[in-house]
Amino acid sequence: MKLQWNSFVNLLTLVVFAHAQPGFISIDCGIAEDSPYNDTTTGIFYNSDAQFIGTGVDRSIPKPQVDPRLRQLYNNIKSFPNGSRNCYNLSEITKGNKYLIRAYFLYGNYDGKNSTPEFDLYFGVNRWTTISFSDPNESFYKEIITSSMYSPANESQSLLRTLGSDVGGFTDNPKNIRYPDDPFDLIWSPTEDENYWSPFNTSHKVMNPDEAFQPPSVVMRTAIRPVDDSNELYCYWTANDSSLQFHVYMYFAELEQLDSNMTREFTVCCGSDSCFDGPISPEYLVTYTLPTDQPLSGQHEYSCSFKKTPNSTLPPILNAIEVFTILQHNSTPTRDQDVEAILDIKAAYQVKKNWMGDPCVPKNYSWQGLKCDYTLSHAPKILSLNLSSAGLNGGIAASLANLNSIHSLDLSWNNLTGPVPKFSRRLAIPVIIFGACDHFRNLSGNKLSGSVPSNLLEKSKKGSLKLSVDDNPDLCVSDSCSKDSNKQKIIILVVAPLAFVVILLILLIILWRFKWRKQDPVVMANKSGLFSSENRRFTYAEIINMTNNFERSIGKGGFGTVYHGQMPDGTQVAVKMLSLQSVKLLSHMRQGSDEFQNEVQLLMRVHHRNLVPFIGYCQEGDGMALIYEYMAQGNLGSHLLGTNSNTKALNWRQRLRIALDIAQGLEYLHTGCKPAIIHRDMKTTNILLNERFEAKIGDFGLSKVFFKDDEQAHVSTLVKGTPGYLDPEYCHSNNLTQKSDVYGFGVVLLELITGQPPIIRSNTNYEKKNLVDWASPIIATRDMQAVLDPRLEGDYDANSLSKVAEIALACTSPTSVERPTMTDIVAVLKDCLGTETPAEISCSLEIEQVESTPTSSFSSQPLPR
Repeated sequence: MKLQWNSFVNLLTLVVFAHAQPGFISIDCGIAEDSPYNDTTTGIFYNSDAQFIGTGVDRSIPKPQVDPRLRQLYNNIKSFPNGSRNCYNLSEITKGNKYLIRAYFLYGNYDGKNSTPEFDLYFGVNRWTTISFSDPNESFYKEIITSSMYSPANESQSLLRTLGSDVGGFTDNPKNIRYPDDPFDLIWSPTEDENYWSPFNTSHKVMNPDEAFQPPSVVMRTAIRPVDDSNELYCYWTANDSSLQFHVYMYFAELEQLDSNMTREFTVCCGSDSCFDGPISPEYLVTYTLPTDQPLSGQHEYSCSFKKTPNSTLPPILNAIEVFTILQHNSTPTRDQDVEAILDIKAAYQVKKNWMGDPCVPKNYSWQGLKCDYTLSHAPKILSLNLSSAGLNGGIAASLANLNSIHSLDLSWNNLTGPVPKFSRRLAIPVIIFGACDHFRNLSGNKLSGSVPSNLLEKSKKGSLKLSVDDNPDLCVSDSCSKDSNKQKIIILVVAPLAFVVILLILLIILWRFKWRKQDPVVMANKSGLFSSENRRFTYAEIINMTNNFERSIGKGGFGTVYHGQMPDGTQVAVKMLSLQSVKLLSHMRQGSDEFQNEVQLLMRVHHRNLVPFIGYCQEGDGMALIYEYMAQGNLGSHLLGTNSNTKALNWRQRLRIALDIAQGLEYLHTGCKPAIIHRDMKTTNILLNERFEAKIGDFGLSKVFFKDDEQAHVSTLVKGTPGYLDPEYCHSNNLTQKSDVYGFGVVLLELITGQPPIIRSNTNYEKKNLVDWASPIIATRDMQAVLDPRLEGDYDANSLSKVAEIALACTSPTSVERPTMTDIVAVLKDCLGTETPAEISCSLEIEQVESTPTSSFSSQPLPR
């Protein structure tokens, strides 16, 4: 997550408030890096901001005039005297998670100028608010919530918490309620109006019956009622702008033990004629939440009224109330491909420019040297990059190829070395230097060598490209550069036939030596049981022999039944016989048989320790089979669901190891294979375990044989897959991407955590629950015990469990862009396993491919999704 702020002056006091649990960040801006501390009031541990931002100056405030309980927080600030844009980068924050962000501000005349500042605060690419001060000693905080614990908060809008009131809070010792009483460190302020309200309380604990967020018991133990026991109770607030939209959350709990002849029942209305259906009758010592269904707007003054019904013997009550302003997210961040490319370029060249946050947005604060296209309805993209005289070293970065919309590139007057990159043979435009016709490329004043590619020179001559390569002493620019290469071609034409004759003779000798052996192709195995690629096609008769006439079935999948088999050398195998339906599907496809053979030949070249080794295949009439190495411990699903009676339940370390194995296998399919392979059906039954419980992914790439697609960044096809594992975005759009595999992997992680199947069936009725829908909101509240597999019997590390759960939530985000890549996930899981001790596993999720989220002083912590 990128956090940025755009200021017109030079003040920022930043604190990320959250308690000392995994996923929480607490920062006191301006303190020394070696001076962390525990807050004496809350016990929250605060760190310096040194690791989160590379700009700014630490300053101190002389004797801040603030609440003594917050004085240490306000002693220091971070000042930004240079640049209009300064961004905090919290790499530990995971895109897809939801956060409360709180920003604290105090000017305090730190610079002796007695001139209060004014600046804009941005959250991601969207403006949050403008910060201004009425006097030098004014202190305040702003907070924003991006969490579906409050349902109006989503990708397109956030909530600004205008009011969090503990109505009826104790007046004899008034104080805000926050952490540790509130685990999310929401601030609840006591509110009293003795003219209209009468407070009362209980010493008993008030329960929270729901999985969703509700106020802590200490807030709910106090309440108000009308001062004269009248029939009505009112709460008011005002808005300085009638266009603002508000959402209200009201909380009720009965605090008095009512007799049988006593009844408390009342109606609730908020805004103008916006009343809730049915009366409210709070349960004794149980919290009930009542949110507004629609936003309130169009007024300057608002009220919520609580009116006693004719059936009620007691007046209405209210325990707590929250009022939120809706902040619309109207800006779109730079498209992901350009963000990834420009960050790679920044890293490759160690660019010293003030490049922070989103490259193109906000428009008035785009990165120095960049020009972006904002004209289209989709995300902005980079059109121009000027890194002239930027002190660049090394070769021309390959990352420049990914800026495929760039019109103008200026790399002049640096220390670039090496050749000018060549054209792609399949494209009419160069991959690195050239993005489109009628563009400008300036490579002057470097130390490039070799020759400018002829295609590039040709386009320059035709005028479709303006190319400047002056002042590169070792770079040949004329057509004469090709003469030497022509001489080399003549030499190659002479030498190549001779080399061919020699190779042919060697091959004939090899064939002669092995002709007499006439050994059965099945025996062409080396000592490790692996087979040479030219001898991996088996006859149907050989399949019958190795399976002993299909004696033992060990599984059944979407494409056919799997049988146990044994090779003549004793190697155990799993033989997947394609069903007649699958064979018929191939026969109806154009060139389906050839496609099958081509694909299995490709799969033979795919090797990774976390993929089930592919040994060979059979293609003989309707007898078609795939032969894999046998996995002794079966599939992961059988262990998690308890259907494998041979072994005891997997412990947490085994599950964590399996999660890493799966992630590494998927990462290889996505990034190590050319072309990349999308698994399409990532589920526990396609994850097999060997005798050492090492996980290996099976059935990879097989779907492509039956559902032919375009080889592009995404493929459009009919929705195929297993219920519970299907990517919701894929279901809606029919666009299958690598992030669809990430979603399935996230469901597998939830299964490892909960021991539940992807579709949970009730034992008492026919109801079905989706595992993601059931587990995600509970995990997001950090109530892990409510979803944890009881077979773990408490033998797990809470830190690593929490982090794996965070990854699962990120992977199963309904929007693919919010999901991490498998490379990101592998890094996290390696960190988890690599730092494990008998007492603790410590790990953190760092995902760079995320939407930037700018702010200044703030509090950030994950909240339920």
